[in-house]
Amino acid sequence: MKFAYTRLITEDVPSLATFYEKILGVAWKGDDSYVELRPGGAILAIVSRKAANFMHGGEWSASADKSVILEFEVDNVDAERARIGPAVTDWLQEPKDMPWGNRSMLFRDPDGNPINFFRPIAKG
Repeated sequence: MKFAYTRLITEDVPSLATFYEKILGVAWKGDDSYVELRPGGAILAIVSRKAANFMHGGEWSASADKSVILEFEVDNVDAERARIGPAVTDWLQEPKDMPWGNRSMLFRDPDGNPINFFRPIAKG
């Protein structure tokens, strides 16, 4: 078994895709109903609520996640904070050292999905 990708459901695919393009530094490919970004070999897909309802049936909710954090390992948390600062409006945690050995910062995307940028702290 291979974990393939994460898919976010949204009301505004181009807007959310553009946000992730800014913070991940990779271009999105797709259209107004479905896009993919491929940072570091992983796939982050973004699909419109309307397309998800059509493809899978049922009623899918956009911006409803309260239990998943998207995790991205970065080279330098503090440098990333400075780089993405203008794109982020909802900070949950400024960069800090965590007791389990990571430097980490948390923020939300425009739909409210939590994101963690982290880096293991070098042991010296």
